[in-house]
Amino acid sequence: MRRFFDFLFPPRADEIILRNISTDSFLSLVAPRLVPATRPGTVVLLPFSDPRVRAIIHEAKYHGTGRAFELLAFALTEYLRDCDDVGLRKSYIVPVPLGSARRKERGFNQAEEVARRGVKELGFAVDTTLLVRTRETASQVSLPRHLREENMRGAFRAAHPVDPALTYIVIDDVLTTGATLQAAIDALAEAGAENIIPLALAH
Repeated sequence: MRRFFDFLFPPRADEIILRNISTDSFLSLVAPRLVPATRPGTVVLLPFSDPRVRAIIHEAKYHGTGRAFELLAFALTEYLRDCDDVGLRKSYIVPVPLGSARRKERGFNQAEEVARRGVKELGFAVDTTLLVRTRETASQVSLPRHLREENMRGAFRAAHPVDPALTYIVIDDVLTTGATLQAAIDALAEAGAENIIPLALAH
């Protein structure tokens, strides 16, 4: 039956990769490391250079594919379960918000979708209202590296004061130059956050 539908509706190359990777195979790619592209440095879970990771990120980000969200959530769960950071149990997961136009176009925020699925069994709280966009920004993909930081500067603010005793894990899907995550970090710090862990699914 699948062959018949594939003949009628040829699957995307990324979709084929997603179909053919098992959960265990994907989780074997998880290798958390610290990337000094932000202050503090960002924890990165997966290598974007791997075509399997890239395909799954694309399927989640541009097509909202449930299986892709599921695999990325498993990676996030695995990291959070093993994380030894002090006070992590008193933590909020804060997905980097999309601009309203981009969210309306896609119908979802990929970082938020992964975060909600990833913390379900761990008891962490996901706060999707703490960070808000102050303005629409040009797509980072369309900008040269040296303009990305300027594009994102001041793009977020905290909607309310934060508790300096808590840890805020701010999460985005892909780390490139770090400009987007840095803007989110700066907004949380300005609101009083003292313990911030930036986290990207891939780099």
